[in-house]
Amino acid sequence: MDIKTKKELIEYLRPYVTEHKQKLIERVLRERTRFLTIALENVYQPHNASAVLRSAECFGVQEVNLIESSNKFTATEGIAMGAAKWLTINRYRDTKSCYQELKNQGYKIVATTPHTDACELPDLPIDHKMALLFGTEDMGLSKEALDTADAYVKIPMFGFTESFNISVSVALCLYDITLRLHTSSIDWCLSADELIDLRLQYYKASIRAGQQLANKFLADNY
Repeated sequence: MDIKTKKELIEYLRPYVTEHKQKLIERVLRERTRFLTIALENVYQPHNASAVLRSAECFGVQEVNLIESSNKFTATEGIAMGAAKWLTINRYRDTKSCYQELKNQGYKIVATTPHTDACELPDLPIDHKMALLFGTEDMGLSKEALDTADAYVKIPMFGFTESFNISVSVALCLYDITLRLHTSSIDWCLSADELIDLRLQYYKASIRAGQQLANKFLADNY
């Protein structure tokens, strides 16, 4: 669908979206980013999976990448609180294909792990597009994921416990990095074309029969 058609479709759907919701969508769009993304390798615990989606959406991270080589990612709606419908979720059959796609998009892949000579989170450079990679609580990241990452980061800890819960780790990392991005001169915002794409996605998600209305508009006019 070209940009002109997308704009026409947005205008067609606009009357079905309340004015309050339209204003909320515009505010959210201003804070959305693809400069930072996250990737989850074989995370399967529903509670943690759901909390990760909720944190990503709350911090304005638009894309979540799921590697499902051995575990299927399953979220619990009551915990995710509808976050998934506002996100772009990409699924991959293995770590290699996820890494390749992220690198093709210009991302630096940063593995989160307490087991290496990783830099601490507050010291992690944020001057390049970044994909933060997280593994399961019991096994952590796979050897392949660690061996082929571009950089490593760890969250400072001061207690006996080896690591944070994965959903807490994601939230802490996103809080630190997004706060630093928002107070920097880095251009982390969405492009004009990305804004149009997401505005359309959000309009359809805001309407009970949004996709059906969109399909009818396209069928009647194109």
